[in-house]
Amino acid sequence: MFGSTLANNNNNRGNSAASPQQLVTPTRFVWPYGGRRVLLSGSFTRWTEHVPMSPLEGCPSVFQVICNLTPGYHQYKFYVDGEWRHDEHQPFVNGNGGVMNTILITTVPDMVPTAFSPSSMDVDDFSHRMADPSQDSIPRMSGVDLEVSRHRISVLLSTRTAYELLPESGKVIALDVNLPVKQAFHILYEQGIPMAPLWDFGKGQFVGVLGPLDFILILRELGTHGSNLTEEELETHTIAAWKEGKAHISRQYDGTGRPYPRPLVQVGPYDNLKDVALKILQNKVAAVPVIYSSLQDESYPQLLHLASLSGILKCICRYFRHSSSSLPILQQPICSIPLGTWVPRIGESSGKPLATLRPHASLGSALSLLVQAEVSSIPVVDDNDSLIDIYSRSDITALAKDKAYAQIHLDDMTVHQALQLGQDASPPYGMFNGQRCQMCLRSDSLGKVIERLANPGVRRLVIVEAGSKRVEGIISLSDVFKFLLGL
Repeated sequence: MFGSTLANNNNNRGNSAASPQQLVTPTRFVWPYGGRRVLLSGSFTRWTEHVPMSPLEGCPSVFQVICNLTPGYHQYKFYVDGEWRHDEHQPFVNGNGGVMNTILITTVPDMVPTAFSPSSMDVDDFSHRMADPSQDSIPRMSGVDLEVSRHRISVLLSTRTAYELLPESGKVIALDVNLPVKQAFHILYEQGIPMAPLWDFGKGQFVGVLGPLDFILILRELGTHGSNLTEEELETHTIAAWKEGKAHISRQYDGTGRPYPRPLVQVGPYDNLKDVALKILQNKVAAVPVIYSSLQDESYPQLLHLASLSGILKCICRYFRHSSSSLPILQQPICSIPLGTWVPRIGESSGKPLATLRPHASLGSALSLLVQAEVSSIPVVDDNDSLIDIYSRSDITALAKDKAYAQIHLDDMTVHQALQLGQDASPPYGMFNGQRCQMCLRSDSLGKVIERLANPGVRRLVIVEAGSKRVEGIISLSDVFKFLLGL
C-alpha cells in the first residue's frame, strides 16, 4: 500500500476542480533498481519527510509511490537501504545536496484533463510510453498483431447492422418537446434512464435528445447571477424553449442569425455498426436513436432503439467469444497499450492530470469540471487517492427526488451529499452487480476490460492499485473504440 505524501501536510489534497490554487498533479515516482526499503524525499517534502515507496505487485524489485505535486520545479532523491541515490535515467542536476533528480510540473489551463492520445505514436513505442520500467516481462505487441486485430474487428462491424442491437423485448421512452423541463427531469429519474429522444408533433419527427448534460446546464444557469430562468419558470419552461436557449448559450446560429438547436444525430436499422460507432464518437454522444421509416419521405418515423457503444462492444464479445485467439490484442495487459487516461509517470510532465474529486468538493465545482473537461464521470477519492465512488453526469437526475434541485445551491451541496440523494434511485442507472464503481487492474488484459465494459450501464472502468484501491487511471467505452478502430 502506498505511503502518505507531503500533500497532506501542505493542504494540497483539496478538490482539484475547486480553484487553480488547489490544483495538484498526481505524479508517479518509480525506483526500478531493487532494495529492501526505499523512501522518497524532495523539495516538495521540504526534505524533512521521507515518503515510503511500495513494491510493485508481482515485481518486488520495483518500488513506486504517487505524490500530488503543485505546478513548478521540483527536486528529489531516493533513500535506498540507508543510502541516498538518484535515478540516472531521469533528468538530474548537481546541487548543494549532491546529485538530485528534477521534474517540472506545468500549470494546466482550464483544469481540463485530456485522454492519452495514440495518434502520434508508433506501435513499437506503445510499451515504452505506457508501461512502467517493471513491465519488461510483458509481451510486446507487434504492429502486425495490432493491424490484424483491427482489421478483423472492422470487417465484423462493417458487416453487422444496427438492427442486430435491438433487444427481443423492451421499451424506448420519447419525450414531447412541449413538456415542461421539470416534468421531463422527473420522468428520467423515475424511469431510471439517462436520456430520451425528443418528438415534435408539429413537425412529425424526432428532433433531438434530452440528456444529463441538459440538466447540468439548466441547474448551472439557475445558479448564475442574473439568470433569466427562475425555479418558478422551470415549472412551465418547455424542452423546446430550453433547446432554443441552449443554442443561444452555445452560440449556434443559422444563416439569418437565428439560434437553432443542434440537429439530431440518428441512424437507421440497416446502417452498419462501424458507421454507428463512428457517429457516436465523432459527435461525442452517449447513444444515438435507431429510427426507421418505410416511406421515402421518411414520414411517420418509428423509434426502435437507442444504440450505444456498450451494445456494439457486446456484439464484438459475442462474435469472438470462442475465437479470441484471432484477436491477439485481447491478451495484452492494458498497461502496455495506449488506452485511457492515466496518472502521469515521472518524466511525463507534458501530460495533463487525471481529474479526481474529494467527497467534500462542492457539487457546483464537480459539474463545472464535467462540462469543461467533456467527460462523463470523475472518480471520487479520499486523502490517500483511494477510490470511494464516482460522480457521473447521469447522477444529476437524482436531484429530481423531492424537487431537491429547487431547494439547494450547487456550491453549498457536496459531492458526497449529492451521491447520497441518488442511493434510493430505482432502478439505478449505471450500476452492475450492485456496484456503482466498476474497477480493473493495470495488469488486466484488454479482453477482460472489454467484457466488463460490454455490460449494460457500465461506461467506464477505474484502474486501481490492488489492495489500496488507489486510482491509477480510467478507461471509457470511447477510449476502447478509438483504440480498436485506430482513431
